[in-house]
Amino acid sequence: MTLKIGLTGGIGSGKSTVAAIFHGMGVPVFDADAAAKKVMTENTALQQAIRTAFGDAVYAGGQLNRRLLASIVFSDPFKLEQLNALVHPLTITAADEWMQQQSFPYAIKEAALLFEGGGAGHVDYIIGVYAPKALRIQRAMSRDNVTRQEVLKRMGNQVDDNIKMRLCDFVIVNDEQQLLIPQVAELHEQFLTIAKQ
Repeated sequence: MTLKIGLTGGIGSGKSTVAAIFHGMGVPVFDADAAAKKVMTENTALQQAIRTAFGDAVYAGGQLNRRLLASIVFSDPFKLEQLNALVHPLTITAADEWMQQQSFPYAIKEAALLFEGGGAGHVDYIIGVYAPKALRIQRAMSRDNVTRQEVLKRMGNQVDDNIKMRLCDFVIVNDEQQLLIPQVAELHEQFLTIAKQ
């Protein structure tokens, strides 16, 4: 039985970087964001529900217009909740099915909205990736080519980082002062030990 580890953190915290380090150590990693994109482009029933809720323009030309959808949901908390209610259950199911196929002692589910989306109850332990807010804003702006306001709007839709880190079993600090690899390596050994018990 594979140990299920959740990996989360706010926008720009560097959780994808941490996930890549674990993956480099041979650990299977499930990317919830990629899975959500996949179901939104491949699941026709979901596409229809999204069209109904947000208008046909979000699938103009048969392709999901992610930027348009983001502009709709990140400026209206109700619309964001509506989208999450449609997408999260399918993503959680995909993650659960994927976890059952893993044979490594532990596997990681990387999800920004692990707590918000209800996925926290589907894992054994949770790692939080922490970075100072100013650094997160800077990273997200350059990575997504968006304004400071857009980043702050997205942050406003996530659980406060300090609360989120208190809910986690382990915290990795990604502040560009402390090295990431030794922190990941230490957790890797811990999970291998726990999985043996």
